[in-house]
Amino acid sequence: MGEAIGQILSYGVGVALSPFPIIGVVLMLATPRARTNGPALLLGWVLGLSLVGTIVLLVSGGADPDDQGQPAVWVSALDLALGVLLLWVAVSEWRHRPRGDEEVQLPKWMRTVDSFTPVKAGALGMALSAVNPKNLLLVIAAAETIARTGTSGGDQAVALAVFVAIGALGPGTPLVLYFALKERSKHILDGLKSWMEKNNSAIMAVLCLILAAKLIGDAVSDLSS
Repeated sequence: MGEAIGQILSYGVGVALSPFPIIGVVLMLATPRARTNGPALLLGWVLGLSLVGTIVLLVSGGADPDDQGQPAVWVSALDLALGVLLLWVAVSEWRHRPRGDEEVQLPKWMRTVDSFTPVKAGALGMALSAVNPKNLLLVIAAAETIARTGTSGGDQAVALAVFVAIGALGPGTPLVLYFALKERSKHILDGLKSWMEKNNSAIMAVLCLILAAKLIGDAVSDLSS
């Protein structure tokens, strides 16, 4: 289990630093339904990560290493494919980053959060974690990494829970600040939102590049051994 947890820490951090769910929570905390919509988005985020991770673990039941400790060829091939996709995402994000005083293009839903119900906020959280391509790739990579360690089902479940907990730190931190500091949190949260908006593409480009290099490196090493 320790090996599995150690292997997925970087993916958990990558998911936690996803800018859009953090910005979404901050925006919802400035609405009249802040006390319900903020936690609802976080709950949806956690459920989405857990659902995708569980499905991948179940599908990857045959990912145990062989007698020599080497992963199956298809597992290494999947790592390579995920790495290439993340590399493509990194290049795309970097090319489309705002330059100079260029206005940042944000999703349309961010302009309508005032009208969100808790159910809609929860559905958004699930979509951001389970449907958004960047996060989906990271969750698949993390769950597949857990599966390939060959640990027991219980240990894999614990490792997945640790991954989800780390991934929840991003959107969860604004909530903690809001409930702990109340009105005093507004300045901090506004600054966090502005910084995330401005640096969204650069953050995701760097994260995806680092994780892509890890996946591709592991795949090349396994396939050549």
